[in-house]
Amino acid sequence: MSRTAPRPPATPPAAHAAGAPADGPPHPPARTGPYARLPRLAGPWFLPVAFLGRLPFSMLTIGTLLLVTTSTGSVALGGLASAATALGTALGGPVQGAVADRVGQRRVVLACAPASALAVLGLLAASSVPSTPGMLAAAAVVGASVPQVGPLARVRWLALAADEPRTLSAAMSYESTADEVSFVLGPALVGVLAAAGSPQVPMVVAAALLATAGTAFALHPTARVAAGPGTAPSAAPGGFGAAWRLVRLEAVAVVGMVAMGLLFGGTQAALTALTRDAGSPDLAGLVYAVMGVGSAATALAVVALPERWSLAGRWTAFAGGLLLGTAALVGAAATGSVGPVVAVVAVVGLFVGPVMVTVFTVAGERAPVGRTAAAMTLVASANVVGVALGASGAGQLAQGVSTTASFAVPVVAAALLLACGVSLTSRPRAGRRPGVDVDAAVR
Repeated sequence: MSRTAPRPPATPPAAHAAGAPADGPPHPPARTGPYARLPRLAGPWFLPVAFLGRLPFSMLTIGTLLLVTTSTGSVALGGLASAATALGTALGGPVQGAVADRVGQRRVVLACAPASALAVLGLLAASSVPSTPGMLAAAAVVGASVPQVGPLARVRWLALAADEPRTLSAAMSYESTADEVSFVLGPALVGVLAAAGSPQVPMVVAAALLATAGTAFALHPTARVAAGPGTAPSAAPGGFGAAWRLVRLEAVAVVGMVAMGLLFGGTQAALTALTRDAGSPDLAGLVYAVMGVGSAATALAVVALPERWSLAGRWTAFAGGLLLGTAALVGAAATGSVGPVVAVVAVVGLFVGPVMVTVFTVAGERAPVGRTAAAMTLVASANVVGVALGASGAGQLAQGVSTTASFAVPVVAAALLLACGVSLTSRPRAGRRPGVDVDAAVR
């Protein structure tokens, strides 16, 4: 699909988006708030479409766990199937991103959306005639084929708001908030649908969302600008050398996101053990949701931070807050009471959102031209790996040592995050992504 050539430097694309005449002074986007600018920049339907498109991602891991556990009567097998889904995502996500850099997002998502819907239906069929190899294989295919809507949406914002730093900051903050909300809403939706019907119902709903919202995300006009003007997707570098260079460029962001995943997975497992010990295992999801609420709120507030505060400074400061918060969480857990833990979890959540925004921003700045989708999906997949490792490690500590000991995993994760922040040095972008003709992009 052809792209509109970049406008001359004297007339920034953002000016045309705001309605300035070609020969007159541009109207700065700051006349509207940065969040109000987002639907004007991407079109009014992009935000709801992208949110619904990512919702199945947060439904499928726990949905698979519930489905397989119910159909086989084995929690262990359900956990294996859930891990297979996560492993499939970790392997398939970067592949989707690399292919999207070469052929464009639209083709990739148009292929993955129906394929993942069919894979979910295949998992339902495999669970009806329980076969361990079949279910694990089906679960892995589900994870590998789920469209990477969150990372790919960030790639679109990087192109659309390349010339508007405050708008780009708002977009990254919004995306982190949307992720947090979906990670809370998805499991809750699975629980409600399963309680109202059966474990098969939420999986059918997830398949329907994959087919409809996923396709709508693929067809949205913003897909045309994801690679940036003047950068033909087919020209994006490939091969092992390019992949290794990308990993080196994104090493800090990848390790940082693994640490975020360790914190998420470790906290989930530790809270599950704590509420189980307290005789209220059903409270685990609600307590964890408290962290998500705080994280979403502060992620939105990142846009108000002064631009002179460097990314390294932000990362280090908020990771330091996480380290103090998770250390306090160990002390709260030692009381054996849920109340103090809820209070500390709420405080910990306030630091999570800003770190998430910062890590993705760093990843976007370090991504080479033509490799942005690969970079974003690589970082997002690192989070999935971290969640699996964190949940497994905390679970083992809770079972083999004590519930309080399991809260050490989030502390280790926060310490690793802080180390990454300290090691982060300012560096120029791997490649300047020029702005795009926004009017042409969204019509």
